[in-house]
Parts: sequence; C-alpha cells; structure tokens
Amino acid sequence: MTTTGADGARDEEAVRRFVERFAMTFNDLGFPRMPARVLGTLMVADEPGLTAGEIGERLGVSAAAVSGAVRYLTQIGLVIREPVPGSRRDIYRFPDGTWYTASIQGRPYQKVADIVREGVRAVGGDASPSGGRLADARDFFLFIQDEMDALLDRWEEVRERKGPVP
Repeated sequence: MTTTGADGARDEEAVRRFVERFAMTFNDLGFPRMPARVLGTLMVADEPGLTAGEIGERLGVSAAAVSGAVRYLTQIGLVIREPVPGSRRDIYRFPDGTWYTASIQGRPYQKVADIVREGVRAVGGDASPSGGRLADARDFFLFIQDEMDALLDRWEEVRERKGPVP
C-alpha cells in the first residue's frame, strides 16, 4: 500500500503506521509479530528487494530480529531470499502471487481433516457422540479445502484478466 498526500507523493509516516497496524492485525490473527512487521515492510517497498540491514533500519530493529523473521517468512513461502550479485549479502523480496501460493501451500484444511479422520477411527467410528462430532469436523474441513481450491482457481482467473502486478 502506498499512501499518498494531496500531491501524490509517498507519505513515509503513513507507510510506517500502516506497517505497524498490518503487523498488529496479523499478530492478532496468530502470526508472529516481527515476521509480520518484516512482511509489511517488504510489501510497501518499491525496491525489488531489501537486505536484512535495510529492513532492520526501516523497522529500527537488530539484524538478529530480522534474521529470525526472514527465516520464518521464507520457510512458509511468503518471502524469497536471493543473493546480491558480486556480494555476500542477500536481498529479501515479496514475490508476485504470494498470497495465492501461501494459501494453497500444504493444503492446510486437508491436513486438519486427515488428523480428525484419525480421531474418528480412534473413537471407533462416527456412531458414538464423540465420533459424530469428529466426523462433522472432518467433513467441515474437507468442505473448506474443496471450496478453497475452487476459490483459488477463480482468483487465478481474475489475476490473469487483470494482468501483471506493476
């Protein structure tokens, strides 16, 4: 998100406030705070990528805090790490299609349904009260996964119609 003033110029103070509000919102949803701050910083960067030092400088945090956050973000597929040619440094960037990729990676609802399916078997099937509750939860998560797959297919169609992200 680029916040602009009346003259269309980027408002860096508003950008900083956005990054912090973004991080707080993601943190309220269970996302670790420092990775959320780093993610927000990368999302608002106009540069193709930022080094850990640049991220730390923008956030006013240590290199160690950034290191742990980017490690987390790369592991879950929200950030890409790339070497800087001719340097020992790396840049981190927010890739195109990240939300789509991250939301389908690992099929999370299918995983939960598979675990709950084990619970149904463990209690002897879905005929008992606990088995019925578990089977209902399993069916719900399978439904959500199917709907998520269809929704993401539709999103990809919308993205294709819109064209590349600037």
